[in-house]
Amino acid sequence: MVRPSAAPAARVTIGELIARGSRRLTEAGVAFGHGTTNARDEAAWLVLWCLGLPLDSPLGDEPDSISNRPVAPADQARVATLFDDRIATRKPAAYLTREAWLAGVPFYVDERAIVPRSFIAELLADGSIDGWLSDRTRRVLDLCTGNGSLACLAAMAWPEVAVTGADLSPDALAVARINVDKHGLQARVQLVESDGLAACPGPWDLILCNPPYVNAQSMARLPPEYRAEPALALAGGPDGMDFVRRLLQDAPARMREDAVLVLEIGNERAFFEAAFPELPVFWLETSAGSDQVLLITRQALSGAGAGMAGRVAGK
Repeated sequence: MVRPSAAPAARVTIGELIARGSRRLTEAGVAFGHGTTNARDEAAWLVLWCLGLPLDSPLGDEPDSISNRPVAPADQARVATLFDDRIATRKPAAYLTREAWLAGVPFYVDERAIVPRSFIAELLADGSIDGWLSDRTRRVLDLCTGNGSLACLAAMAWPEVAVTGADLSPDALAVARINVDKHGLQARVQLVESDGLAACPGPWDLILCNPPYVNAQSMARLPPEYRAEPALALAGGPDGMDFVRRLLQDAPARMREDAVLVLEIGNERAFFEAAFPELPVFWLETSAGSDQVLLITRQALSGAGAGMAGRVAGK
């Protein structure tokens, strides 16, 4: 007697894996914001990365789209395991892939450093800061450099400048070293362990800084994905301005006369303006709007120095 053959296994495509993953992430209630803003984009990232495919692979309904490519059962299992890990650990996807992209450039990252996502990267890429720099700009500081991505992007944007990446965390600097070496920037990017500006005397032509600025109330409400990151890189004290107060007080003495400071403060504009109500600043336009990143000239900082010193002492 001839037994009927088993039914062929269902054909599963890349598009179907992405759709399944998106549903799983949505149902699990994971939080985004570490390179993606929604479940579908993050599912695409995880599936493509797991299958070793370029993250900019075209996805769509066209017959020749990569979405229609079938996936072998073993690869389906690997993808499912990756989604299991993302949901169970609540770690940002970048910690699972060990890679984050900023301004189209790939950077290594792990739990020793915050996942890079600074809007300052956009300003470096599109030249928005260039008009503020003098013709003799030669020294750039990336303070709170984390994994070194902004320091590397600054070196790429301005081949004639020397860049220093500084951070309080030796662990973060170890990750930054991986990225400096990865992009072959050892001759132009120096890494320094420093508590604020203490080990960064300058004088600097430009200071970039994405500091810890999350206020205490917001820190207490952060989802697990953000709590998986080093708190040192996020927590800014009761109003988020602890580090910023020190920085603005110390910076003028370490800046050239025509230098500028570019500072990211995220969603803390109200707290920034309450802390420094008379400080003249320029808000820079990014994809998140015009209240995330600001620019301050050395002249403005010097003129406001006495008032800021008082607020630091009496906060």
